[in-house]
Amino acid sequence: MAAAGSMPSIENLGIDDIQDGLAKGAILLVDVREPNEWDAGHIPGSVLVPLSTFDPHAIPDPQGRRIVLSCRSGKRSMTAAQIANEAGVFVDAHYAGGFLDWVNHGAPVETGS
Repeated sequence: MAAAGSMPSIENLGIDDIQDGLAKGAILLVDVREPNEWDAGHIPGSVLVPLSTFDPHAIPDPQGRRIVLSCRSGKRSMTAAQIANEAGVFVDAHYAGGFLDWVNHGAPVETGS
């Protein structure tokens, strides 16, 4: 847990962490890519909150799950994590490899809205 007034460190999660967390219902995976990227393909079970209009308060209620951010490769999710924490929405993890890693592992992909 971060000290008062400081940002939490962001844990780099891999595909095994993401698949396990989704399967157990332990994480809320928030994809911060843009709608056109999302429509072309996204991780099943994730929700879209685009970075271009990112409002951390628009993240659905995690209902006890850990919020984990994801993007194409891990860069935008780190930016979004910083924005969320500055806004008082606690985020301490992201999918370091993002959607590219997911696809490279041959994991299932959903398309469309």
